[in-house]
Amino acid sequence: MRKLNTLKKNYEFKKVLNKGQYYYGKYIQFFIIKNKMNINRMGIAVSSKIAGAVERNRIKRLIRENYRLLIRNNILKGYDFVFIWNKNRSPKEANYHEIKNDFENIFKRTGILIDEKDFN
Repeated sequence: MRKLNTLKKNYEFKKVLNKGQYYYGKYIQFFIIKNKMNINRMGIAVSSKIAGAVERNRIKRLIRENYRLLIRNNILKGYDFVFIWNKNRSPKEANYHEIKNDFENIFKRTGILIDEKDFN
């Protein structure tokens, strides 16, 4: 299994959040910006005010898995993404399929999908 390329540094997150385009879904807020590399990198942020560590880590695992299975190979290369959990949604109501639908809707709006037939 290949490892996901992630944003790790605070300045990388800030650049995407300040200069990137913003999209939102029911559960996820999404920021995207073009980078100068030929790879996609992702970052996930879940506020500690939303829930305890167990619930936050569960949300991050669900987001990572959806990104890995649905999106990773079907989008153009050279973008940085930041996924932020919507603070108005409880982590208890999150499940894989709801987040999957959110991902599909958001990425259709961005216009960077290579092949949309995999989503049906």
